Amino acid sequence: MDLVLELFDEHLLDRLYANLIPLSAFTDPPIPSTSPPATLDTAVSAWTTVLRKLPHPSIPSSIPSSISSTHGLSAWPRDYIPRQLLSLTALTVIGIMLLYFVFATASYYFIFNHDMMRHPRFLKNQVRLEIESSMRAFPAITLLTVPWFMAEVHGYSKMYDDISDYGWTYLVLSVPLYLLFTDYCIYWIHRGLHVPLIYKNIHKPHHKWLIPTPFASHAFHPIDGYFQSIPYHLFIFIFPLQRYLYLVLFVLVNFWSIFIHDSDMVSGTGLEHIINGPAHHTLHHLYFTVNYGQYFTWADKVGGSFREPQPELDPLLEVKALENQKRKGGKAE
Repeated sequence: MDLVLELFDEHLLDRLYANLIPLSAFTDPPIPSTSPPATLDTAVSAWTTVLRKLPHPSIPSSIPSSISSTHGLSAWPRDYIPRQLLSLTALTVIGIMLLYFVFATASYYFIFNHDMMRHPRFLKNQVRLEIESSMRAFPAITLLTVPWFMAEVHGYSKMYDDISDYGWTYLVLSVPLYLLFTDYCIYWIHRGLHVPLIYKNIHKPHHKWLIPTPFASHAFHPIDGYFQSIPYHLFIFIFPLQRYLYLVLFVLVNFWSIFIHDSDMVSGTGLEHIINGPAHHTLHHLYFTVNYGQYFTWADKVGGSFREPQPELDPLLEVKALENQKRKGGKAE
């Protein structure tokens, strides 16, 4: 997130903060307005009075009180912690909503089998309920996540810029390392969320969606979502990871979380013995105590919770069976 903040500071936020909280409002004496109308002068003066009550770092006495010297500068510089907190919070909320709505909408319209919406366990207005649940979770998840991003911004992570620091071999190997580390951590976190007392109070809301759509991917209790996201943040404080690569992986794992909620039960490809895909996660939503993994099946196999997707377990069969019953009932009448 330090990379994202740097880009937004350079191209947008520096100007935004300079306009909203200009340095000129804190010079002593304040720079008078150059606008001729008296009413406008009064409004500007009132706004300046309000601004001067805001917390801010000390203003260097060497800055002269002139329009030319303070124009385009904010009293909240980039390294000011309240500005960083505010910026990171806003960027996190916007970012998570963009990821959610762009990827979930694309998956819903182009991948998700809409026949599943006729399943007897598919709730009335479920898509709307999933979106509402996600929107309620995002603010709290953001507040819990921002400290991780602040630690990144302040240089506590092991992210690096120059590939030559660790070489191309480590760059390539860091991808499976990241996936294996986060997958194994999420496996145990997810399994821990199924401990009865924890499940009842935290994880159960996510299992409300027995036949999930991609919009169910983030429809959970905020604590649930936050704990399952911890490995993504923790990794870069333990292992070095190239900064741009981390950003790409972070986006891709969010997409994967959405993708595995499309209720698809494709099986018989051979990959279901290695990759924990939508079929595995569909079984998890239906049977609760199987397939806790995120990307791979190895942790479930080692932990004894693996259940292989089989054609006869496809919930779409129930939809087809109900339709056949209705057709037979119509003919009988």
